[in-house]
Amino acid sequence: MTDKDTTATDTAQRPPRENRRQLLAWALYDWANSAFATLITTFVFAAYFTRQVAADETVGTNLWGNAIAAAGLLVAVAGPVLGAIADQGGPRRSLLAGFTLLAVAATAGLWLVRPETAYVPLALVLVAVGTLAAELAVVLYNALLPVLATPSRIGRWSGWGWGLGYVGGVACLALALFGLVRPDAWLDLPRDQAQHIRATFLLTAAWYLVFSLPLLSFRLRQPGQGKPVLRAAADGLRQLGRTLRQVRRYAVIARFLIARMLYVDGLATLFAFGGVYAAGTFDMSEEQVLMFGILLNVTAAAGAVLFAWLDDLRGPRATLLLALSGLILAGTAVLLVESRTWFWVLGALLGIFVGPAQAAGRSWLARAAPDELRAEMFGLFALSGKATAFAGPLLVGWVTWLADSQRVGMGVIILFFTLGLLVLLTVPEQRPAATE
Repeated sequence: MTDKDTTATDTAQRPPRENRRQLLAWALYDWANSAFATLITTFVFAAYFTRQVAADETVGTNLWGNAIAAAGLLVAVAGPVLGAIADQGGPRRSLLAGFTLLAVAATAGLWLVRPETAYVPLALVLVAVGTLAAELAVVLYNALLPVLATPSRIGRWSGWGWGLGYVGGVACLALALFGLVRPDAWLDLPRDQAQHIRATFLLTAAWYLVFSLPLLSFRLRQPGQGKPVLRAAADGLRQLGRTLRQVRRYAVIARFLIARMLYVDGLATLFAFGGVYAAGTFDMSEEQVLMFGILLNVTAAAGAVLFAWLDDLRGPRATLLLALSGLILAGTAVLLVESRTWFWVLGALLGIFVGPAQAAGRSWLARAAPDELRAEMFGLFALSGKATAFAGPLLVGWVTWLADSQRVGMGVIILFFTLGLLVLLTVPEQRPAATE
């Protein structure tokens, strides 16, 4: 073999160079959609709904749990189908843009929800639609990670994306707090109909839209793209059927997805009820809930970034096991303390383990998924996060109502973390590729 042939072979085997502009645009999407997760489903709107829109906090918690569960069930059904359609050449970019814009529109519509029980149905429908659209967009977004990042840096980019997302959540929360919510806010809005709180929903919609534009604006060329929608849908459904019939072929991925199904249900329930718990059990005001949300996002961002290096060094499974152990210990302590000071301290500690628990799961599947089934696998990834998503919120809602105690109800979350860790112990590590 000549030197020229050797050089050509080495070049062919070398992974493609990263496009930093595209990767930064990809990571910025985490920054964009984190505003929805932080202000709408976790802290501001969740607390506003249960305390000011619903008849009382117990009824509000139950209704909120039902709405989040319904949206999760729809994501569980639609996510794998959407991923299969994308893998079969569907209009991936248009679908990503369409679901993103639908989530933005639903978020902006929450401005119409006034602090009256008559607006309960509108609030629940808009939250469910927004959650569904945002989650389906993330299916397509996650599948781009192994396309854009080199194998040895998947863990880092996944962690950096989550970290940037948490920083985005902090920034949007801070802007909402100082710009709209505080008594001395920069924009002095009337408060008789909670306009200062409702304006944060418009802020969230604008944030989501503006910072999504960089990702939505670039064109990523992938083989097999450009099929008509109906043909891609038919091919995608057939491919999904084949994958499900051959599940034993993907037994390792299946076990991982079961583990993720359990621990992500715990995380999703924590996000859905974090603000509700802070407001109800510790009698925090909207302003205090926002401050706690900022603290939680800061520590979660730090955890996601720091653990990203461990992901590429030791592997995503090891990172997940450490993160879940921390969530179980810190989460249990949070439910036992009665001091508001200790709640803040332990809540900050809990946040450190939230980021890597999310980022390492994404990087594990990015390494394990077959190239030709990548979006479909991330659709199943969404399914694993939503198949039992109704269970966590539903159980917390009903246990809270039956026990008349938010502390008892939130204990369900620790159970999901523990079960997820036990199943994850049966899953082999996905070793990072050698550094280029």
